Amino acid sequence: MPASTYPRLAGFRSGEKGTHTSRTMMLAELEAILAATPENGKKEDFASAALEQNALGKQTAATRKLSLQRLTELYALDPELALFRVLRRLWGQDVTGRPLLALLCSLARDPLLRASAVPVLATRPGEELSRQAMTDAIRTETKDRLKGSTLDKVVRNVSASWNQSGHLEGRVRKFRRQVRATPGALTYALMLGFLQGLRGASLLESEWTRVLDAGPAELRELALTAKRLGFLDIKSAGEIIEIGFSSLLTTTEIKNSRVTH
Repeated sequence: MPASTYPRLAGFRSGEKGTHTSRTMMLAELEAILAATPENGKKEDFASAALEQNALGKQTAATRKLSLQRLTELYALDPELALFRVLRRLWGQDVTGRPLLALLCSLARDPLLRASAVPVLATRPGEELSRQAMTDAIRTETKDRLKGSTLDKVVRNVSASWNQSGHLEGRVRKFRRQVRATPGALTYALMLGFLQGLRGASLLESEWTRVLDAGPAELRELALTAKRLGFLDIKSAGEIIEIGFSSLLTTTEIKNSRVTH
């Protein structure tokens, strides 16, 4: 998908650089900092938790600061941005879906991880993921900017992130696993598509919902569950479906989401 369809005002990031040159998606660190801050916490609360309270358990001031920087790159940690604010709300209400929520947000904010989605999702459950396919995907994204050991490190880091989300298993050889979608994870995936301007049934067929390893019928059933939980609005008549996010997005965010079809 063209980088122009990733709206920066909502928190998406694009370009050739990404946090996965040095880190994974840092699921454990995200869990730690969210546990140490109030649900309505502001940017300064996350900085205080990481730097003053040492919620991330780092030994030096320098490593605390760097870890906070990397977490901010991956998750924004800013309630003014829809990507993080909605993640924070769903985090407390869908504990099972947390790894998928973290992955989806990281995908929206790290082009390197986003590039790795193609070979991972193309691999069927039980099959071994081709390291060469992963390397080629990253090389294509970075236009050969990364060489040798740096490229190898990115491949290791993105593979580890897919391990954390549950899509892969294994330390050296990586094998595909099928993840179990949750109402919160589906809501977040649908919202990402909505912010890009997708509407109707196309929301259920986006690059974000593909991450959930669920078929059309399961996705619709999960959407109805998400509606009952108050996560989203949904109306359907036959094959026509309307999905909205009046409880999650502001009027301005909804207005700014450009319709693409």
